[in-house]
Amino acid sequence: MELYTFFRSSAAFRVRIALNLKGLAVTSHAVHLRKGEQRAPAYLAINPQGLLPTLVVDGHRLTQSLAILEYLEERYPEPALLPADALGRARVRALANLVACEIHPLNNVRTLAYLREHLGLDEAGVTIWYHHWIADGLGKLEAALVEGGGVGPYCYGDRPSIADCCLVPQIFNAKRFECDLSPYSKTMRIFETCMKLDAFQHAQPSAQADAE
Repeated sequence: MELYTFFRSSAAFRVRIALNLKGLAVTSHAVHLRKGEQRAPAYLAINPQGLLPTLVVDGHRLTQSLAILEYLEERYPEPALLPADALGRARVRALANLVACEIHPLNNVRTLAYLREHLGLDEAGVTIWYHHWIADGLGKLEAALVEGGGVGPYCYGDRPSIADCCLVPQIFNAKRFECDLSPYSKTMRIFETCMKLDAFQHAQPSAQADAE
């Protein structure tokens, strides 16, 4: 397997965590988002969306991080990253989607670049935008975790799931932008539990070969 990644890409970070949890080895190729390498013809020939990550398996190119996580779960079911019961799987997927589809798109590189380059926001304005949507999203995530009632050490139960693969990169980004994370006690407890595992530590941005 080959993974096209960038050390700060949240979506690629999710997939790196899942690969580590499942003990799967990959060859990594760095695609520098800040330099626009995702828009270069060489990379567009691999992934016409110009997005990260791309996972190449037996010549097949897989895109979109949540779809890749589901593929890895189906192809390599142990250790499981989804609960055995249908209700549990639905809950984990809902938590993962809350992060990946509700929080992350409003704060990713493309969105922030558009705010700067086309809407004329300065860095102070971009930071206000970022902090607002992180607070909005993490507030909803915290409420969902509290409402769940059955939260163990992780987002769902006593082992990491796809939801944790999504949560941890988002918290890394929030920390980088100096967001106030004190209101989200359950969320941060889960984050800290995850970061005690090698699979999460080895997937984090500073542990990547292309880290800057």
